[in-house]
Amino acid sequence: MQDPITITRVNRKMLEKMLDSYSLDQLNEVPEGFKNNLIWNIAHVVVTQQLLVYKLSGLPMMIDDEMVDLYRKGTKTERPATVEEVSEIKKLLFTTLDKTEKDLNDDIFKNYNDYETSTGFVLKSVEDAMNFNNYHEGIHLGYILALRKAI
Repeated sequence: MQDPITITRVNRKMLEKMLDSYSLDQLNEVPEGFKNNLIWNIAHVVVTQQLLVYKLSGLPMMIDDEMVDLYRKGTKTERPATVEEVSEIKKLLFTTLDKTEKDLNDDIFKNYNDYETSTGFVLKSVEDAMNFNNYHEGIHLGYILALRKAI
């Protein structure tokens, strides 16, 4: 069985390729029939991983409250992302994952607040969170693939 971090890393490399393949205007475009854009979906997976793994474990996240407010579940694209924001999101794709891998190896995750996802999964541990996160990132990769055909 593949390690969840390895699976996340493969997905994040695909997301990085999207960031490198599209202009800022294309990343920010919300096509007709969609409520979000490419950059929202990419930032959303970063935010969700931090919330599921760190916040629900009672540990500090690597992202700020503003980013959470812009990209958490239930939000939609409110404004175009800047070049600087895209650069930061691109960096966070891997810095957050590298830190998670180190923190898992260092066994810092001692507590976890059970959480029922909108799809009905109940997460009871950081391992559950990592596994669910990969499912979640796969869903958003699907949205991204559909979005890129519409821009």
